[in-house]
Amino acid sequence: MTNNDIVQKLWNLCDVLRDDGINYSDYVTELVLLLFIKMEYELVQADTPFEHKLPEGCRWPDLDSLSGITLLNHYKQVLLDLSQHDDVLLSAIYTDAQTRLREPRHLEQLIKTLDGIDWFSVKEDGLGDLYEGLLEKNANETKSGAGQYFTPRALIDSIVRCIKPQAGETIQDPAAGTAGFLIAADRYIKEQTDDLFDLNDKDREFQKHKAFIGVELVPSTRRLALMNTLLHGMEGGAQAGAEGSAGVVAQGNALGQVGQGLPKVDIILANPPFGTSKGGEASITRDDLTYNTSNKQLAFLQHIYRALKPGGRAAVVLPDNVLFEAGVGTDIRRDLMNKCNLHTILRLPTGIFYAQGVKTNVLFFEKGTKENPRQEEGCTENVWVYDLRTNMPSFGKRTPFGKQHLKPFEACFGKTDLKGEWSFTEERTGQTQGSLELSEENSRLRCFTRDYIRDTKGDSLDISWLKDKDSVDAADLPEPKVLAAEAMAELTEALRELDGLMQALGEGDEAKVQKGLVADVLGLGEGE
Repeated sequence: MTNNDIVQKLWNLCDVLRDDGINYSDYVTELVLLLFIKMEYELVQADTPFEHKLPEGCRWPDLDSLSGITLLNHYKQVLLDLSQHDDVLLSAIYTDAQTRLREPRHLEQLIKTLDGIDWFSVKEDGLGDLYEGLLEKNANETKSGAGQYFTPRALIDSIVRCIKPQAGETIQDPAAGTAGFLIAADRYIKEQTDDLFDLNDKDREFQKHKAFIGVELVPSTRRLALMNTLLHGMEGGAQAGAEGSAGVVAQGNALGQVGQGLPKVDIILANPPFGTSKGGEASITRDDLTYNTSNKQLAFLQHIYRALKPGGRAAVVLPDNVLFEAGVGTDIRRDLMNKCNLHTILRLPTGIFYAQGVKTNVLFFEKGTKENPRQEEGCTENVWVYDLRTNMPSFGKRTPFGKQHLKPFEACFGKTDLKGEWSFTEERTGQTQGSLELSEENSRLRCFTRDYIRDTKGDSLDISWLKDKDSVDAADLPEPKVLAAEAMAELTEALRELDGLMQALGEGDEAKVQKGLVADVLGLGEGE
């Protein structure tokens, strides 16, 4: 059974939840409260070093052996007991957790379905893949999910492969969500160290408890992040600057006091939320940021490059407006390029996030320079821009975005002497290099000097050069009077059709009134 098969089975359980009066927005939370208990049990049964985290009485067999109202009442008590447990991580996961299920038969049906799933195929990846699959389903199939910015796994994994985190480094995500970046970094390090067995006991404990630092504002999302990381063997610990926190991901606002108290780190990976500060708990209350702004992404960008240790590196997903916004936006980009080596920008295609039409980029930079990590002026000399947007398909349900689309970028990442190893646009794919003039103009990758960015672009980083194959050359357009006549003809026909529709609906009088208004606007007398 594939991961997609399991995700579909889990999503089908939403029909059960709907029958019990549970809303779309609560589906995922309701499912994972029960799913975590099941997966905790499955991991213990597998041949792994995973030990029971849940106390006796709160484990899967304790639920599986009951039925009817006894089962529902016991499940409610389990959630309450876990929220009050002495283990600070478990109590953090189940804080304020409660089920909205009212019918015992629906809970029995959920348990029976979870028992029938082949968990062997997902034990390696744990809750992460399943939750992300559920979130993707929610985003694609419900209006409530459409506004969420879900970072595709293919993009997360590609960014991590480019950054190459190492054992012993501290890694932060100030907008952790369900901890996708942190888990991907942990997985990468485990692949390089034989699942941490190559490390000594001290370094292994560091990886489990101190290597990863996340912050998440939304309590229900943080709950999922804690479940996710715990099932991946990342237990974390109390975090500096986040009083009362437990686990890998702290509860709080990274643009407030929690973020201000975080320690400097070696790596930051993030996809900050899009939007502006409008007050409330999500407002920007930091007093240590140099440039005041209501733009959350610009505030997060400041936090990120300020929170890096000398020589630290970062990759952050940002919308286009951060690259060209004037005023304080220019000041922040200039400060970034002074204090950090902004060496690479990846222009992402449209449609890979579930807010349609959002254009995004990944900025890769390191604090200081390789020669002098403590350098704070003039750190950026050249910026390599990879355009994965122009002449790319519009991604979505029918055209999913995958790792194959990022392979050419990864092959070029970090290289400063390509010697003809260019990444060409689609229309040149398959042609021999002998029939091409290899140049920056027909490659997806180009290098721009700091002088060019300052003097020609005015410190804007919104840089593109490839010609869109679907664009229309202005020289080929008809004369303006022809375009105007065509537009007016189309409007006239549209008005004629609307008039016919109004007549068919029995609204002839209203149609006459509207036609009179149009005549007045156009300065026409009656009968003209």
